[in-house]
Amino acid sequence: MGQHFLADAGWRQRILRSLSVAPDEHWLEIGAGHGEMTRELLRAGARVTAIELDAPLVAVLERIAAGEPRLSVAPGDVLALNLEPHLGESSRVYGNLPYYITSPILTRLFEHAARIRTIHIVIQLEVAVRMAARPGRRDFGYLSVLTQYFSRPEIVFRIPPGAFRPRPKVTSALVRLTLPGEREGLGIANDAAFLRFAQTCFAQKRKTLANNLRAQFGVERVEAMLKEMGITSRARAEELSVAQLAQLFRAMARM
Repeated sequence: MGQHFLADAGWRQRILRSLSVAPDEHWLEIGAGHGEMTRELLRAGARVTAIELDAPLVAVLERIAAGEPRLSVAPGDVLALNLEPHLGESSRVYGNLPYYITSPILTRLFEHAARIRTIHIVIQLEVAVRMAARPGRRDFGYLSVLTQYFSRPEIVFRIPPGAFRPRPKVTSALVRLTLPGEREGLGIANDAAFLRFAQTCFAQKRKTLANNLRAQFGVERVEAMLKEMGITSRARAEELSVAQLAQLFRAMARM
């Protein structure tokens, strides 16, 4: 299912130290596997809800839970499960994520942003760089906007392929997302509408922002608003900050 299990005990310990687990706090673990990090979280005193889709691995986790009252197992797909019953009032999240579904999982978690304090994920380094990229850089795109709208991302450290079994073909990274993000000060009433707008802005990265938006809003309307904001009509979406994209979204909604 695309999982690469964190087999190296030294790297598990390094990750655990970076999490700063407090006794009795609640952690939601995504893709718990054989319980590699589950056991580390439990030893640190956390209460853990472990989500796992693979039935044989669920059986492994349930055997651990039989002797550990602080562990509950939630069998199923994190993209389909109702997460509400599995979150506390202020949960923290850890996940060693299959690389190909990083963005959908983050989108799912951000739907519950009010009940999550931090998200710590092991992902492909290339994806981590995109999440933390700043405006004006080539890596800045829709994933950057999504992540930074809801959280403050930080690449904690890189993890080599040899730390995993099976060994992936890419370098990984541990990323810490601290909530809330820029969303708190932007005055956006409809998160979903803003994110759809942001997706349109980045629909074709080689095109200008005006060209990406013209079909929906009309080129004259877009260029007039960009001029009002002091932004050239030749600007690409990657040149605008999350705050500027939010300002443009609010302005276009008023016109």
